[in-house]
Amino acid sequence: MPDIQMLPLLASYFEVSVDELIDYVPMLGREQIRFHYQRLAKAFGDRAFGEVLEECEGMIRKYYSCYPFLLQMVVLLLNHVEAADTEQNRNSAVKMALELCSHILADCQEVGICKSAVGLKGVLNLMQGRADLVIEEVGEEALRADYMENTGELLTMAYLMAGNLEKAEYAAQIGMYQSLMKLIDYAVLLLDISGKKAVSERKIAVEEEMACGHELLKRMDKILASFEIRKLNPNAAGKYEYQAAVYLAGRLAECRADKEAHRAAYRKTNRETGKGSGREAEAQPRTVTENQMEEEIFRHLEQYAAACRQLFADGIRLHGDSFFSSLDDWFEEMELGTTAVRSSGSVRESILMGFHNPVFSILKDQKRLRRLAEKCDADCNVTKQEEICWKSGI
Repeated sequence: MPDIQMLPLLASYFEVSVDELIDYVPMLGREQIRFHYQRLAKAFGDRAFGEVLEECEGMIRKYYSCYPFLLQMVVLLLNHVEAADTEQNRNSAVKMALELCSHILADCQEVGICKSAVGLKGVLNLMQGRADLVIEEVGEEALRADYMENTGELLTMAYLMAGNLEKAEYAAQIGMYQSLMKLIDYAVLLLDISGKKAVSERKIAVEEEMACGHELLKRMDKILASFEIRKLNPNAAGKYEYQAAVYLAGRLAECRADKEAHRAAYRKTNRETGKGSGREAEAQPRTVTENQMEEEIFRHLEQYAAACRQLFADGIRLHGDSFFSSLDDWFEEMELGTTAVRSSGSVRESILMGFHNPVFSILKDQKRLRRLAEKCDADCNVTKQEEICWKSGI
């Protein structure tokens, strides 16, 4: 073996780095991390626990600056610690995993990896019966509405283990509420994505795409009804109902465009062949008729209007209900409290303009749309000036 002082000279001679010269790779790729994880996971089932633990320790020393790998080593140890053959080996595995979490949190600059490390460290502490450490390290700021970390569940389990049922219930209610709001937000995004995919990727059959969209609407309708979202958070309910109407209006426009294209092709064929039955061919039958689709659009628009009315009836403020009884206290702790982040006039103007979306021009019953908008206008106490804007088309 060459003297260590010769390594830079040798690396320079061969025009490589010292790491490459000694075959040292400080970072592993995703596939390599996956390979080593699966290999070591299999080893825990085939070989003595202590022997595999030593191999893990050697791998950790070798790739001590590869934080994605270290995070997966924590996951590996966490998933296999209960298979330890002795209490000493179990404690060694937990200690190793905890030290890795601390190392990641101290030195890693990647936010996502650090967030995962916080959660894993909390689970390890709970396994050790250290609920007090979880509460201390995670802190009650994890329950704040403007806190982005996903540690509410961990804090709930810690409070439960510590016997503080009141705090555990408080944290669980907040976590459930936040999950519901995220679910609605994702549903709105999925509807928007589905609509844009149908426009940009015409190879997607309208019927097939509509089936997926209707399934999403069916499931979300049940969730909103079960948790009474329109009463609990009319703003969230309104966003969903409005996007559902926009999505369906887009699909209705596509159906009519396809139907017209079919008729045009039929007329062209008749002109070229000189044949015809005297009437235009109808488009292929659909499982959902255009009239049914239009009625469904109006149903969602009416639900949207009802959510808007509820929003103003509540004074445009956040609140809980009989089920989410802890939310009122939680909202009060927010920086802006329960008050709206926009003025009532701005909110009313947005509601009005929502009915003016060009996508709804596809609806045959424009009078019904106008009546619905005017009623929502009156119920939300829209000012006279805003009424003039609506009627003038501004």
